[in-house]
Amino acid sequence: MIGNTNKKRGLVDSAYNERRAQCEQAVRDLQAAHPGLTLLGQLTLEQYNASEHLIKDEAVRKRARHVVEEIDRVLQSMKVLESGDLAAFGRLMIGSHNSLRDLYEVTGFELDTMVEAALAVPGVLGSRMTGAGFGGCTVSLVHQDSIERFIDEVGRTYTEKTGLKPNFYVCEIGDGVKEL
Repeated sequence: MIGNTNKKRGLVDSAYNERRAQCEQAVRDLQAAHPGLTLLGQLTLEQYNASEHLIKDEAVRKRARHVVEEIDRVLQSMKVLESGDLAAFGRLMIGSHNSLRDLYEVTGFELDTMVEAALAVPGVLGSRMTGAGFGGCTVSLVHQDSIERFIDEVGRTYTEKTGLKPNFYVCEIGDGVKEL
């Protein structure tokens, strides 16, 4: 399910530039332990954990931790999806949203409210913000037989708490990109 918060985005460009600069600062700080480092994505979570202390600024450290942990979650997601473990994938989605909220700080009241409402509905395996943040949409993994309840309960709860009326789009998972 895609849930549109209908919250107009603000600050996206300036926040994006700030997050990018913070990640670039983290790379410079971490080069003391990893001289060839040019991107946070080159580090494993274990390497990052061993050298995180080199990042002195707390906000920069939070941004870097989010990026490295998010890449690790993507790698874990590939494994659990290949094994068909949708419950584990849902938990990774939740971890992603929590990290986007707490470490990268790009969610906001509306996105957090929609994710919380989604996770309260039986049959929802996971939910997270998607896109640039500060408004926009969520994506939720919902059992087919829970879709109507999801739309009703999430819509009602979200409107009560935010005063905004959301839109929902039922999607199907495809095979992804492949050569034809």
